[in-house]
Amino acid sequence: MHRHARQHAQLHAETRTRERRHRVAHEAARLMAEGGMRDFHQAKLKAAERLGILDDASLPRNREIEDALREYQRLFQRDNAGALRLRREAAMRALEFFAGFDARLVGAVLDGTADAHSPVALHLYSDDADAPSRFLDQHGIPAEPRTRRLRLDRERTIDAPVWVFSAEDLSFDLTVLPHDVLRQAPLSSVDEKPMRRASAAQLRALLASDEIERYERDAG
Repeated sequence: MHRHARQHAQLHAETRTRERRHRVAHEAARLMAEGGMRDFHQAKLKAAERLGILDDASLPRNREIEDALREYQRLFQRDNAGALRLRREAAMRALEFFAGFDARLVGAVLDGTADAHSPVALHLYSDDADAPSRFLDQHGIPAEPRTRRLRLDRERTIDAPVWVFSAEDLSFDLTVLPHDVLRQAPLSSVDEKPMRRASAAQLRALLASDEIERYERDAG
């Protein structure tokens, strides 16, 4: 009898924790979608504080927040589809422009969670870290230098040069990485797994499948 009561109490506690995680994930997603927050961890802590949920077990994983963000945008921010499409098309042109650096699209524009504030984020690969900067100079594109720390794997991190510039009324964010990093993507800050990346050919296929999906939706 006691064992059953204990199991029941444990099940009840797990259900409550799951419900809290769900609430925090959706509140964090709302803060990101409406407040323009970009940092999953910051959004998670702010959401938990707003909901008065203080135990670590009730904090969702970043991937849960990303799923909730995608759902929120689909339900409440349908106009985001236009912003995403615009950025993916601009990313296609940027990948072709930076083809000499084996450019790859990463981040929200690829994952589908981009909104009207999201930059087009690319990874460029070169063993000469200054080569992309010279390339931008040659084409008369003024860019602002920054640095970003990325985890290459569980043991290694890198402080990579970043160049930020505007074109076509959009922001572009270029991270320059050594050529051997092309073999395996750096770890995502969302779920600690290798980042999703897309080449020009892969993005072209994604744009084509988006087009078909949109056509079918409009036809239906």
